[in-house]
Amino acid sequence: MYELYYFPSNANVAPHILLEEIGVPYVLKLIDRTKGAHKEAAYLALNPGGVIPTLIDGDLVLTESAAICWYLAEQHPQAGLIDVTGSVHRAHALRWLMYLTNTLQAEILHYYYPERLAGEDKAAADALKNRADARISGILTILDNQIMVSHGPYLLGETFCVADAFLFMLCRWTRNMTKPARDYPQLSRFVRTMAARPAVVRAMTQEGLVAPWV
Repeated sequence: MYELYYFPSNANVAPHILLEEIGVPYVLKLIDRTKGAHKEAAYLALNPGGVIPTLIDGDLVLTESAAICWYLAEQHPQAGLIDVTGSVHRAHALRWLMYLTNTLQAEILHYYYPERLAGEDKAAADALKNRADARISGILTILDNQIMVSHGPYLLGETFCVADAFLFMLCRWTRNMTKPARDYPQLSRFVRTMAARPAVVRAMTQEGLVAPWV
């Protein structure tokens, strides 16, 4: 049985949604960040970076949310989260998952944690946060256009794929920004469609998150 180490609304949201979409048994294990549990020795033994989530599957210990999402999709082809090896659809699903984690997620982290780069220089941290906010708007525009081109409501068209769970999670993280994802026409339709999926409702409810989620 899968074990997913999580904290509400952290990067575990995407794999949590996929576990619900797949419909396999799993156990949620809370790592309470408010008490520093993610930096304790027991958790660091699993995840040396002290970040959330971590997935346990037998002897496999897997970190990094995007990697966990892809692994789950590959382990359960019947769920239709990715297409067969070598297909164009599969290639694009991987492309957008990597784009999300390497660009949008990275900029969101700069927005929320500018001090990681700026140190104690508050002016520099504020400038970095503002710059990240602006760059996020550009990235969301690209994603909004992708949904339009694919004829949506999902990233690759009418069919839900592995990258959509990740995008929904990141859209939630933009909800307090200058122009959140819900303010873009195609992304607005996307988040409404996602929020209506039973698997999303179950995952968000299990994490104790209150709607509207984005």
